[in-house]
Amino acid sequence: MTPAARVQSAIEVLDAVIASVRREGASAERVAAEWLKTRRFIGSKDRRAIRDLAWNAIRLCGEVPETGRAAMLALAKDDPVLAALFDGSRYGPASIISGEPVAASGLAPAWLEARLLASGIPPEQGAALLGRAPLDLRANRLKTTRDRLMAALPIPATTTQAPDALRLPGGTPVETWPAFAEGLFEVQDTGSQLTCSALEVCPGETVVDLCAGAGGKTLALAAAMQGEGHLIACDIDRTRLSRLGPRAHRAGAQVETRLLDPGKEAAALAEWQGRADAVMVDAPCSGTGTWRRGPEARWRLTSQSLVRYARVQAEVLQIGAELVRPGGRLTYVVCSLLDAEGPDVVAAFLGRNAGWRAAEQQVGAGTPRGAGLRLTPWDDSTDGFFFATLHRL
Repeated sequence: MTPAARVQSAIEVLDAVIASVRREGASAERVAAEWLKTRRFIGSKDRRAIRDLAWNAIRLCGEVPETGRAAMLALAKDDPVLAALFDGSRYGPASIISGEPVAASGLAPAWLEARLLASGIPPEQGAALLGRAPLDLRANRLKTTRDRLMAALPIPATTTQAPDALRLPGGTPVETWPAFAEGLFEVQDTGSQLTCSALEVCPGETVVDLCAGAGGKTLALAAAMQGEGHLIACDIDRTRLSRLGPRAHRAGAQVETRLLDPGKEAAALAEWQGRADAVMVDAPCSGTGTWRRGPEARWRLTSQSLVRYARVQAEVLQIGAELVRPGGRLTYVVCSLLDAEGPDVVAAFLGRNAGWRAAEQQVGAGTPRGAGLRLTPWDDSTDGFFFATLHRL
């Protein structure tokens, strides 16, 4: 493909993404994959270039752009080389017309920027929040150590703040490596690893991962337990939870999975009430801390959905708390930088539950926020997280 044809293709991908956002459809990743699937003539190098152009435009635009062309023109505004590719050639984009719509740049939609600012996140930190994420691995302690894994990898890696973490360039095809098939590591952001370490699980304990999803944090907890104790992974999403079994088998981890019915979680876990040594509550959230990986997510968020998230977060935190034995603890986690989903939820919980206290935490990174810690891309080089560990008296 010519460079101009790549630009036109990226515009078409953006149009498909924008349409999906407006109808609350599939993610940008899925939309792009479907678009490329129907165009098998496009080679791998061109596919990467098209995707990079489209994602750079998505990162730049705070509001949902009017069109894919308007988004790409915003990208070309400060890039003369890109602007020159709007040349009207056969497969390229039409020439730029004076006064045609150009999307506005920004961190997020205006209402969301205001919420972030109120949560201590100024717009100037947007470059880190929307930058390209590195790829982090977690050495699986059930099978290896970080040092041994580092020595076995085919390319150099660096360490991060998490004790089992290694960092590689984003896009490294690690899942094709023999070490992955052997279960020597999992792909997991350093911030996610640190939130797991905050729970301080020990071999022999009874541990519940209440919102396990596909099990990234579950497997980190299993490694810390060293195969001793009872680990229960729960979720209401059958598809996501079904992915945990094969992952646990590869990792050599022993995990009990339990599919929960929405609204009936407490009843399904009645036998474990007051019995768990430790509970992880990785609550559903807006994902504002993960825009590096899915930047179009900020176009999908609404103030109404934030209210719904906060309600669900309060509910799952309460359900998790009822599982904890006296003297036990719970770590509440959201991959969000909004106070409404983090510190405010924990403060409300502590206000309703006199028999709990927030613990002081030292995980080697993070900034105090309310009763917990906040991890950010600019301060900690991780995805954005808020987490707090609470002890039952």
